[in-house]
Amino acid sequence: MVYANQTQTNFTVGLQYEGLLGRLFSSTLTTVPCCVFLFINGTMLFTLRSKSVFRETSRYILLFNLLFADTVLLALSQFLYLLASCTITLSYPVCGVITMLTNLTNEVSPLTLVVMCLERYVAVCYPLRHASIVTIRNTNMAIIVVWAFSSLNVFIRVVLLLDFPFSDLDTLQMTDFCSHLAMFLNPVSNIYDKAYTGFLFTSAGVAVISSYLGVVIAARSASTDKASARKARNTLLLHLVQLGLTLLSTIQNPLLIAISQIVTRIVIVRIQITLHVCIFLFPRCLSAFIYGLRDQTIRPVLMFNLCCRLKRSVVPAKAEKSSLVKFSGRPRLVTISGFSC
Repeated sequence: MVYANQTQTNFTVGLQYEGLLGRLFSSTLTTVPCCVFLFINGTMLFTLRSKSVFRETSRYILLFNLLFADTVLLALSQFLYLLASCTITLSYPVCGVITMLTNLTNEVSPLTLVVMCLERYVAVCYPLRHASIVTIRNTNMAIIVVWAFSSLNVFIRVVLLLDFPFSDLDTLQMTDFCSHLAMFLNPVSNIYDKAYTGFLFTSAGVAVISSYLGVVIAARSASTDKASARKARNTLLLHLVQLGLTLLSTIQNPLLIAISQIVTRIVIVRIQITLHVCIFLFPRCLSAFIYGLRDQTIRPVLMFNLCCRLKRSVVPAKAEKSSLVKFSGRPRLVTISGFSC
């Protein structure tokens, strides 16, 4: 989809007008936040696989799927950006594989958000039927449908791409940097991409807003758990913001084109970097913040994985010995809050 890599094309065009120092500065400003977000997402993924309660709960299974897609998307997009910063071009087949993987993971994210919002809607509005509707089997089926639907869309894009007469080219080596827009070799591909993007975001937006309104209405009912409804409402609102930030990237190019008429190219590059971090990188890490900091079940385990292992490596030997106590004549290690820090 255009909103995944559109900023990349603008970056690479602007970077051609900067020197080595400017390229290094621009690459650092995007790579450092991306590495931080990748570390947070990676730790969150490890956390969600470390305990059986996370592996056997539908909402956490959906969260793992969302984080996995966002993490792969971040890594691939930053890899393409760094290639462009180093003025490295790829062949059409290699670029096609990378961009199609980027498309696949980029389309899985909003669809998974929709499923997660529907799960919260069922939990609040139909609490007695939640256990029978949102089962592990149904959750896995929903994830399979999400990936299958996204894969079908990628397959259609590949078919449209193969319609281009590659045999007429002297070489398969690309003359431009690899990006999603560079693979629009057929005008039909561009039309299809715009139509699919509009359909996807319209459908996802309607589903999320409907779920949010349903939870708000249910919260006014006397039979509804007020605390649970309020928490679900806030979660849905954050997901709506997350979807909105992703949607903003679809209008980034027209906005930058308008701004470029009144400012210099160097200023445009700086604006592009800011927008890239705010509306492309940050939304892909927002799920980790939403659940990692707000969810009382995930937060202590996540904090342990982020901090406790580091602290344990610098604990002095004396402190380690003091944690041994006598139990039935044998020394045992005392555990704190379920973790052996």
